[in-house]
Amino acid sequence: MKPTQDELQDWLTRLTDFKENRFHPLVWINGEPEIGENVYIGGLSEVNAKGARVVIGDHCDIASFVAINCADSHRKSIGLTDKIESRDITIEHHVFIGSHSVVKGGAYIGHHSVVAAGTIVDPCEAPPYSLIIGNPMVLKPGYYLPQIKERS
Repeated sequence: MKPTQDELQDWLTRLTDFKENRFHPLVWINGEPEIGENVYIGGLSEVNAKGARVVIGDHCDIASFVAINCADSHRKSIGLTDKIESRDITIEHHVFIGSHSVVKGGAYIGHHSVVAAGTIVDPCEAPPYSLIIGNPMVLKPGYYLPQIKERS
């Protein structure tokens, strides 16, 4: 007999550190991110808010295999510091984040923006209606604004 979603979530919670969440049993949420209403987060994605404030606005669509991670441990790993650096992340309302993307600490993504699949979002301030694409990332501020105005 196939387990229910609740049973699967219970097993995963007991076997891993994947806390129960409203998104998908295989979404890993660490810390206490502030996640708005009507947000979708696909399986095998991570939201790490341990040590910083991570805010995800309403009506966001976060695909599978996305890492939203406030922590950066590379300086600790190579002996330049004794602690992990954590920085806030803000993702405003109506943001789409494509599969296999990474949003690093220090990123601020304005409302109605798109992060293209596979993009690594470095610390930045992306204004509303932006397209963020690539690695290294390219920020196209206001990319979607003409299309939004055209629909109005």
